[in-house]
Amino acid sequence: MKHIIKSQSSDLAGLYTLSLRMVIGWTYFSAFWRRLILENKLTPDENGYIGEKFNHFLPNALGIKPIIEYLVTHPDTLQQSMMIFTIIEAVVGLCIILGLFTRFMSIGIFGLALGILLGSGWLGTTCLDEWQIGVLGIAGGFVLFLTGSGPYSLDYYFMKKNKAFTQKKWFQWLGSGVLPISKPKIIVLTGSLAIFGLTLYTNQYFHGGVYGTLHNKSVKPKVEISNISHNNSDLKFEVYRTEGADVYGSFLIGIHILDKDGNIVKELNHQELSTLSKENIHNHYVAKVKPGKHSLIIPLGAKADIIIDIRDVLLKNKVHTLKLIDISGIEWIGEIQ
Repeated sequence: MKHIIKSQSSDLAGLYTLSLRMVIGWTYFSAFWRRLILENKLTPDENGYIGEKFNHFLPNALGIKPIIEYLVTHPDTLQQSMMIFTIIEAVVGLCIILGLFTRFMSIGIFGLALGILLGSGWLGTTCLDEWQIGVLGIAGGFVLFLTGSGPYSLDYYFMKKNKAFTQKKWFQWLGSGVLPISKPKIIVLTGSLAIFGLTLYTNQYFHGGVYGTLHNKSVKPKVEISNISHNNSDLKFEVYRTEGADVYGSFLIGIHILDKDGNIVKELNHQELSTLSKENIHNHYVAKVKPGKHSLIIPLGAKADIIIDIRDVLLKNKVHTLKLIDISGIEWIGEIQ
């Protein structure tokens, strides 16, 4: 009788989480559907390439920045990783929808959501988009591991058909049915508090959402200038776009070179920047700084060395400051050593 009651409780728990299972499953399966069925987003140099979007995560990722940087500096490995990642999302998402090996796939959901949270939890222009997806995916994966799937699942179908593998101990851990743990209250409380702690920590880390001043790094572009050097003919500097909307570039419409008194000694306007030779731009990552129709475009996460001819300037003046001007009016300044 006790076993029957436990089994009924497990069936009901899996039944009550049906909508959660379907929505979470589609969330991850739809990534595969969008990238390969509706459009092909796994081809480098094509608009919407997922590898470039992955590059957007880099500037403010938490804990996994070295992994992301390695991938975006090795394009072939990046493409292979994006293909494998997409296949995993497809398999995990579809199996969660069908309720096949639900607990094992819920671990996949947990891992995928954790990757989203750590990599892109700081993104979101109007609200905390990626952070919410990440933490809710982690919590949802944990719940599905605890409940397994109920009557509307392949796990349940195979159990009712008394398939031999459903009688194995491992199926209870990787499929559905009664979860073989002796102290469920402690497991649930410990896991829930850990996930809640991760939620509060990342909310504060990425957005200041627990205390202090709220901040959103996706609202306006920020470009860092570094490694400024010059010789008798060229000024070389590195630009790195670290903040702003991931779907919208920074549009550089002006570069000013100033003397120590703040006077402009050389200026490149938007027309000159839109025709800047690609030989003068050395990109580090798959997200590329490149000339656009009316400006120099700097996507989120892009890093590049830019070379400007200053032979005419050095003959008459001593350069002191470099100023970059965005179309929004934001300016970034670096001192020339």
